[in-house]
Amino acid sequence: MDHIEEQFTEMLASISITLSARQLEQFNLYFKLLVEWNEKMNLTGITERAAVYEKHFYDSMTLARAVDLREKTSLVDIGSGAGFPSIPIAIVYPHLKVTIIDSLAKRIRFLEEVTGQLGLSQVSCLHSRAEDAARLTEHRDQYDVATARAVARLAALNELCLPFVRTNGLFIAMKGSDIKEELIESEYSAGRLNAQLERVEKLQLPTEGADRHLIITKKFRPTPVTYPRKSGLPIKSPLVKPGK
Repeated sequence: MDHIEEQFTEMLASISITLSARQLEQFNLYFKLLVEWNEKMNLTGITERAAVYEKHFYDSMTLARAVDLREKTSLVDIGSGAGFPSIPIAIVYPHLKVTIIDSLAKRIRFLEEVTGQLGLSQVSCLHSRAEDAARLTEHRDQYDVATARAVARLAALNELCLPFVRTNGLFIAMKGSDIKEELIESEYSAGRLNAQLERVEKLQLPTEGADRHLIITKKFRPTPVTYPRKSGLPIKSPLVKPGK
């Protein structure tokens, strides 16, 4: 174990996560694949190893502060990009059935390569718009947890993500520092989608000190048949209170 891995394990210990030697190997291989593929396609602007381990890997695992994933069986990651938070989550919780949905085919090819090389047999990758996938019976109202990291404003994310969540399940949006306005704006869309904000968890990245927020929304009934609207509309015209 080198210095960066030692720091990483200490960071995770602070949120009660312990890694095996095999899991450390998987994170190391994931980093190598990320850097290798990033030379061919735009996956991330962060490639320095220590920064990737903190700003991508550790940041992804902070999801465990919002929900005990040991007690969950399924998770869907919407707009996963380079695989955050879904791949780190799948490494640490190998029992979890993880579905990754992304609209860009080349990112899905990268993620399929990662899951294959890391032996993440419980992960499936779907090339689709979230609005389309949420209309499929096998995905609609099915998951214990849905998550999205830095994809869109919360009012839009509610419509993109909550249709995947089962009744009494959770949608956890992973956000940066300035969320007050988004929280107020998103109340209307949560209500329309039969959900309600449960709580917000604030944290900081250990080294950099940057603020992060986990916005936890609970769904109390199945998604109304009118949602999500057709592809593109949730982003272009988010559900906000009339007159806003």
